[in-house]
Amino acid sequence: MFSPPKDSPWGAIDYCDTLCPGVFHIYTPDHGGTMVAKEIEEFLSPAARKVGQRKNNYLCYEKDTEEAIVLRELLDKKLWDIPYWIKNTAAFEEHINSTLREYQPHYWQSRENGRVHVPPVLPAPARDER
Repeated sequence: MFSPPKDSPWGAIDYCDTLCPGVFHIYTPDHGGTMVAKEIEEFLSPAARKVGQRKNNYLCYEKDTEEAIVLRELLDKKLWDIPYWIKNTAAFEEHINSTLREYQPHYWQSRENGRVHVPPVLPAPARDER
């Protein structure tokens, strides 16, 4: 199991929420972001990994301009669901996308050009019925 980070690039951690195993949303007194454990960062596309900043054994994504990359990839790869308390999920996804278009145009262009690999959802394996 993955342990939450003990410190962050944004200061002392007040609260840490696990988005999925090895991916942590960090809250600090002044800022925050998302930290991805080194052991699982390969789920991120090369374009996404290029944006992250290394802090110890984590790739870190600042909440205002970078975190949307991780959220977009988690959603695309079906590794995270939008929390139930967000009632307008379409507006939430559009906010993620508009943040990417505005602050991460190189990443967005890579995604739009198909250079960000989003694996298909694989069907359940067939059961052997002998």
